[in-house]
Amino acid sequence: MLTSYTVPVRLVFAGTPEPALPALQQLIDSPRHDVIAVLTRPDAASGRNGKPQPSPVARLALEHGIPVLRPARPNSDEFVAELAELQPDCCPVVAFGALLRDALLAVPVHGWVNLHFSLLPAWRGAAPVQAAIAAGDTVTGATTFQIESGLDSGPVYGVVTEAIRPIDTAGDLLERLSISGAALLSTTLDGIADGALTPVPQPTDGVSVAPKITVEQARVRWDLPAEVVERRVRAVTPSPGAWTLIGDLRVKLGPVYLDTAGQSLPTPLSPGDIHVDRRSVRIGTASEPVRLGQVQAPGKKAMNAVDWARGARLDPAARAS
Repeated sequence: MLTSYTVPVRLVFAGTPEPALPALQQLIDSPRHDVIAVLTRPDAASGRNGKPQPSPVARLALEHGIPVLRPARPNSDEFVAELAELQPDCCPVVAFGALLRDALLAVPVHGWVNLHFSLLPAWRGAAPVQAAIAAGDTVTGATTFQIESGLDSGPVYGVVTEAIRPIDTAGDLLERLSISGAALLSTTLDGIADGALTPVPQPTDGVSVAPKITVEQARVRWDLPAEVVERRVRAVTPSPGAWTLIGDLRVKLGPVYLDTAGQSLPTPLSPGDIHVDRRSVRIGTASEPVRLGQVQAPGKKAMNAVDWARGARLDPAARAS
């Protein structure tokens, strides 16, 4: 236990994508914490030229003059020794993107504390926000917990809840959770350092898993009911992005809308059938049709579905699949 904050707590922050930035920024700004280094994934190809680019977390750290660690194998003996030389008190983690083994977990005095964007034990894994939206959950949140060898199974320090709004995309919800979660992580680290927090084991009931969503899994299944289609599209927006084939053309879809007006079409739409009129583009599902919001053809910008359909000059027999 740290009995005084005359010396700030030494932290090595582990994270990679943009949702980790609010937490990192809050810890950088806090006088009670000293971010002595950042651990992130190696630079990855990005943009049209495909040149390796630093992760969002790396860029923010470099802007503040914080050393950036980019090991290709974070669990290697070499990196474990490198981290031990830094003598961190604790390692907070937000979406780092790699599993951590026992030797690495043992380095900091107060272990590794993960900020996870669900109410554990619900939706353990890489895509908790997407899973919550797709499942039709109305409430989710963020959890701080002590990392152990199991997948997001460690004892919990604290939680914050967040309502899922009917029109939330995964991007919308993750943005809010990254902000409220940042405050939770900072408070959790303070409580650990003060000796005021003891982690509580997760319950054995209510465990669910949210693995990473692949591009293929983001393909819209029109044979599902409209409300399921609508949720699944929001769940994969903006990444990896919902898509479908219309004829031979692969297009990405923005939000789709439940639309009772589609029930009064002259001819009922079977799953995948397309109806275009001057005001809307609708596609049939296993229940009522859904109305398309935006459509993005390959190499093009996203545009209103009606404008897209006008320019695409769809074959009357074209279907979505």
